[in-house]
Amino acid sequence: CCRSDMAAQCVTKVELTVSCENLLDRDIGSKSDPLCVLLMSSSDSQWYEAGRTEKVQNCLSPKFAKKFVIDYYFEIVQKLKFGIYDIDNKTIDLSDDDFLGQLECTLGQVVSSKKLTRPLVLKNKSPAGKGTITISAEEIKDNRVVNFEVEARKLDKKDFFGKSDPYLEFYKQTETGWQLAHRTEVVKNNLNPTWRPFRIPLQSLCGGDMEKSIKVECYDYDNDGSHDLIGTFETTMTRLKEASRTSPAEFECINKKKKEKRGYKNSGIVSVKLCQVVKEYTFLDYIMGGCQINFTVAVDFTGSNGDPKSPQSLHYISPKGVNEYLSAIWSVGNVIQDYDSDKMFPAFGFGAQIPPAWQVSHEFPLNFNPSNPFCTGIEGVVEAYRMCLPQVKLYGPTNFSPIINHVACFAKQALQQTTASQYFVLLIITDGVITDMDETRSAIVNASRLPMSIIIIGVGGADFSAMEFLDGDDGRLRSQTGEAAMRDIVQFVPFRQFQNV
Repeated sequence: CCRSDMAAQCVTKVELTVSCENLLDRDIGSKSDPLCVLLMSSSDSQWYEAGRTEKVQNCLSPKFAKKFVIDYYFEIVQKLKFGIYDIDNKTIDLSDDDFLGQLECTLGQVVSSKKLTRPLVLKNKSPAGKGTITISAEEIKDNRVVNFEVEARKLDKKDFFGKSDPYLEFYKQTETGWQLAHRTEVVKNNLNPTWRPFRIPLQSLCGGDMEKSIKVECYDYDNDGSHDLIGTFETTMTRLKEASRTSPAEFECINKKKKEKRGYKNSGIVSVKLCQVVKEYTFLDYIMGGCQINFTVAVDFTGSNGDPKSPQSLHYISPKGVNEYLSAIWSVGNVIQDYDSDKMFPAFGFGAQIPPAWQVSHEFPLNFNPSNPFCTGIEGVVEAYRMCLPQVKLYGPTNFSPIINHVACFAKQALQQTTASQYFVLLIITDGVITDMDETRSAIVNASRLPMSIIIIGVGGADFSAMEFLDGDDGRLRSQTGEAAMRDIVQFVPFRQFQNV
């Protein structure tokens, strides 16, 4: 099917929704806390992680709110492996969590079935108890998203000792029933909650049909998984879109069990203050619209990496001429450089004593030329790193904030332009130790308003919990003063988990 001019027609974006029934119970005294991870593989046998859902607390039949969005190539066999794990800790690594079962299939099977239900199996292919997994697939034809601001008042009190802990679930109407589109956060101990602003893809909510029914359920969260239904209502996007802060769209939450009671009016009012449909531009939209990506590399030269002359050091260059730092520069740089028109990359080091005065520097050019820190292509960055390594003394502390603020200065200047034509990507390659955590948090929060992203690649096998914290995937990163990042601009990648991908 694919010729170069037809390539765009041969790939479609597909959204996968996952739910499970009757999972194995691995927790003593409570139920499993499942999460679904999706691994993918194409021609070779290498599996790589494509994403993971949220964890659902104390639940053996979870409906996962987080969807998988993947590119579907009609002419390629794309193997999928859905793994279900009982999450018992905060680490990113799943090997220390209980395995509840998996399903291997192809994306073609899921797409052609639209809704696929299969038994889960253990690693030895024996059944994972009575556990099943259901995957629904839908082609994404609409890239609009809906921004919501929602609050409620006078919700029913469900907890014996305190008030309710309410959260909302939004459901899309499908041929086979209601499908979970979004779950808000829980607001603790509050009958008049205001939820954080959230967004739902229009496709996930109503398939782009403004008249299609949308169901909203309000629950009282319980730690043991036995969430109590406060009430529900149904509406449409046409009605929701009428909402404004001065004239909110208001809905009565009705609990069917209470409806028969004399004098029952409702179980509270849900008030939608904002429901705004906006077009979500893709990376490709920006690139094809002429946006230039400016790529900066920062390399960790601190003492915790070990003496570069020692084979144990992360900076030790093997007889074959490689180390993890070089491999990471090549891997990411080769992808990024296609989108950087001039292929001139500023490259810096941090945390070393540098000649001639042997002062510690947290942003020195790898080519030791402050007025022109640019390297020609990724080959130039690699060459500058090789030349620089024997000339510096690895030292410390490990400060990220100076180099983040350095790139942020350029991103700020680009903001003065009227067109969104410049975007800045900072690649930090580090062994994961960080000294100036508070300053780095502030630097990231400030940079989150700018046309800038940060990729942190962790080399070696140390504890990367600080890097995972900066990534902010579990919630928006906040500065020490409590200011939240406007968006998640940090992506952390543990290199050893992905170096063969």
